[in-house]
Amino acid sequence: MNTHIHINNPPVLLHTTLRWNDKVHGSQENYWIWVEDPDTNHMYHQEPFTLTKKQRDLQLPCRRAARKPLLMDRMKKARLDFAKKYIHWTADDWKKVMWSCGHVVITFKCTQGRSTTVARQEDSQLVFTIPIFEPMPNQYYIRAISDRWLNCESTCTINFRNLILPEHHPPHTDLLDLDPLPITALDDPRLEMLYPFTHFNPIQTQIFHTLYHTDHNVLLGAPTGSGKTIAAEIAMFRVFRQYPEAKIVYIGPMKALVRERVDDWRVRLQQKLGIKVVELTGDVTPDIRAIQAANVIVTTPEKWDGISRSWQTRGYVRQVALIVIDEIHLLGEDRGPVLEVIVSRTNFISSHTGQNLRVIGLSTALANAKDVANWLGIGEVGLYNFRPSVRPVPLEVHIAGFPGKHYCPRMATMNKPTFQAIKQHSPEKPVLVFVSSRRQTRLTAIDLMGFVVVEANPKQWLKLPEYEMEQILSRVKDENLRLCLSFGVGLHHAGLVERDRKVVEELFVNQKIQVLITTATLAWGVNFPAHLVVVKGTEYYDGKTRRYVDFPITDVLQMMGRAGRPQFDNQGVAVILVHNQKKHFYKKFLYEPFPVESSLQGVLPDHLNAEVVAGTITTKQEALDYLTWTYFFRRLLQNPSYYGLELKEEERPDEAINAFLSASVDRALVELQEASCVEIGEDGRAVEATPLGRISSFYYISHHTIQTFHEKLEPNLSLEGLMQLMTEVSKTNQRERGHPERRAGQVVPAGGESVHLDSPHTKTFLLLQAHLSRLSLPCVDYLTDTKSVLDQAMRILQCHAGHLWVCGVAGGGPTVADLMQMVTQARWHTDAPFLTLPHITTDHLDAFR
Repeated sequence: MNTHIHINNPPVLLHTTLRWNDKVHGSQENYWIWVEDPDTNHMYHQEPFTLTKKQRDLQLPCRRAARKPLLMDRMKKARLDFAKKYIHWTADDWKKVMWSCGHVVITFKCTQGRSTTVARQEDSQLVFTIPIFEPMPNQYYIRAISDRWLNCESTCTINFRNLILPEHHPPHTDLLDLDPLPITALDDPRLEMLYPFTHFNPIQTQIFHTLYHTDHNVLLGAPTGSGKTIAAEIAMFRVFRQYPEAKIVYIGPMKALVRERVDDWRVRLQQKLGIKVVELTGDVTPDIRAIQAANVIVTTPEKWDGISRSWQTRGYVRQVALIVIDEIHLLGEDRGPVLEVIVSRTNFISSHTGQNLRVIGLSTALANAKDVANWLGIGEVGLYNFRPSVRPVPLEVHIAGFPGKHYCPRMATMNKPTFQAIKQHSPEKPVLVFVSSRRQTRLTAIDLMGFVVVEANPKQWLKLPEYEMEQILSRVKDENLRLCLSFGVGLHHAGLVERDRKVVEELFVNQKIQVLITTATLAWGVNFPAHLVVVKGTEYYDGKTRRYVDFPITDVLQMMGRAGRPQFDNQGVAVILVHNQKKHFYKKFLYEPFPVESSLQGVLPDHLNAEVVAGTITTKQEALDYLTWTYFFRRLLQNPSYYGLELKEEERPDEAINAFLSASVDRALVELQEASCVEIGEDGRAVEATPLGRISSFYYISHHTIQTFHEKLEPNLSLEGLMQLMTEVSKTNQRERGHPERRAGQVVPAGGESVHLDSPHTKTFLLLQAHLSRLSLPCVDYLTDTKSVLDQAMRILQCHAGHLWVCGVAGGGPTVADLMQMVTQARWHTDAPFLTLPHITTDHLDAFR
């Protein structure tokens, strides 16, 4: 085994080249990864890592004689004793931490085969956080040591010489001791009747004047449950009064949250005030007349990004006077680049049209709120970043650690403490239990029911007569849900059908069942406050990396924020059950989150292509100017090391940043040019969109998808080949393989070729065939996955049809049209046409002959 290490600050990439031999290596190889300070001999992190044979695509024989493995049991025990001896990370140690360097990423690259043949490389990442004290240490060591082989180890040195520490962030906004402001301050009886209370809470009181009497942009950072939605409504009321012809756009991070806002505002705003509210998501797309007539547009980031790209030709986009972005702290997550582009484009439109366009950002408390405020154009007035402790209902937090290397057994050991937490903190009041997956909702519910049946009152969580519950259960489709509801335990996840989900929501909101076990997505969706919240595990299975990764801190805070009901509770309780080695981390950083960084750099080509198509960018210089409007540019100035910019001592910072941005733009444009999405002029400066680039922007498709279509263009592509191509492109790659215990292999794929069932493309291919065959899926979880595949499929097929037309390949058009009809009708092209009619089955075909 040869190990090659190179450092890319801040990520540390560790590449391991391993030629696998089943006789020698078996099914897996185990390593120990630890981080230590050579000056103090203190170990800051240790973690086992398993490299499995499944992390490669094929096995190639290795005929070389392999030496016998040396099982060093005594050395293994010595290493463990060393780890236990030196890892004493106490709460006092955490208090000394001035700044954390964020995530350290170690990437293992496994290659297989003989020297003449090398298969595709597969990466595995370890992500963990290590502290850096002040004054900064000289260096840290990261060691990777084989648990099986003698002298098989590597050491990576992290040098902090060129590391630039971020500036100390300004303190939080103090909550002033003000008298509660009555709702009569709205000076409109119609608006006052919208609220069941008589006075605004302290946070709303403090920011009321800025929201209602000025047009300043506002960034409101406050904990969940502090009334941020009402604060956004106050700003909306100003638009209703001052600019009655203007439009308001509310952007929610998830469709569930958008749907909740639409249902609420259609009752309170549309029915009572006559304000027209329209929903604009992937599930609901109204016609252009409905959008033009609407006063409030409630949408998702991706949908508004696609619409606002053509702001010059869409008049209703230029009519927008207020954009409310909920959960703007998600800038640092996967969907962050879309939010970043929306705000950057908004500022760009406002500067070019001269029209005042107000932006309200709602967030949890931020570590670097000043950077986000500067990007939003907020000066001395408009930044309110309150402490996490300023909640209308105080929150009591308990953090408990659990040992265990493997995820599923560790989750099982948390079920008894979850039951005890319910008995201790909320024996009669509503309880929310957050888990990582749909499967965990079922397993947790079964264990909790097993604990409660031995109690004196086994139906103590059921708050309505059993005969009434039996009538409700007769309408429930999911068998597991029927069993759980009979004991007063509800399940809530995306795999439930809409009717079952509505039943569970109504029962829990009306306090007919006491316990609701749900996946983490509910924390961002429907607002179900409870007295007690249990976060059962802070990890989830990531299909891309095929391992368990931590929830972002923002997600954990969002789950905790559901604890405490302002109308009923004097305080809320949150119990967080974590892996033992992460307990102290959450104690320190739960209320001191990391700075929000930009994620735009990785997807810059697609967004530059959209601006080139829109005409915003016509030269490389305009592309550079466009980047100066982004949050990425502002964070690059503050934390250059994070984005891979190394500042040399003799180099001026402004020159280094200009060169870095120019190189980033050049790389992105060259990548787009290779995908045939843009053309660069002969002078090397002018940039022009191609027809394929316009197709990519119009259908909201990645340029990688366009490039794949272009590379695999065939005049007479078969139907099976087209289906395989559709499932290989980048957008369907989002349908990642789920939990390793879930398998979609019950459906036999078309054709006799060898397939890899671990591939997300194979899962997409199988779900598509099951849809066309109208097969009953082995697990209800696959219904949601199928819906996601179908949502992507039509747009990708339409994009491919446009691609064939641009390339002048007419032979593939009928095949694309056939597949589009197949997806729409859920039938194969070889089926009888009468089967597309409702309620017609194969048994009825004889009647048509």
